[in-house]
Amino acid sequence: MDPIVRLAAEADCADLARLEALAREAIRDVRGGALRLSECPPIEDWTALVRDAGTRVFVGTLDDAVVAYMVLVLRSRRNRGDVTHVYVEQEARELGLGDTMVEHAISTVREAGLEGIESVALPGDRETKNLFERAGLTARLITVYKALVADAQ
Repeated sequence: MDPIVRLAAEADCADLARLEALAREAIRDVRGGALRLSECPPIEDWTALVRDAGTRVFVGTLDDAVVAYMVLVLRSRRNRGDVTHVYVEQEARELGLGDTMVEHAISTVREAGLEGIESVALPGDRETKNLFERAGLTARLITVYKALVADAQ
């Protein structure tokens, strides 16, 4: 059972949609999660995203089963790469897939000649924060929020 990280292919799109649904469910009750979900709708067209020249979608596999994913957007206007999505199925954690995907993302950003890489981790999501910190990504900005309308998250 060798974990492998590779670029996603169109054949992975159903697995990507499944993993994104799991990721969204996982953050629903995390502090900041409901607001994040309302600001970031689900990806509707994984095929287009996999084909997009300005985006790299990585998948992590175990015995050819896709159990992890990461979306890296290369934003030359801001001169950095942005990890917009990352998720590893619970059963596949602690095998290094998340760390390897972050390493791939950092290498991709370097090869693109961009100056840095960034992402977000919700305040209640210690696993994601730890994943990024292991790779040397540290907090540079803390965003605070207070809902002023009863319906706001």
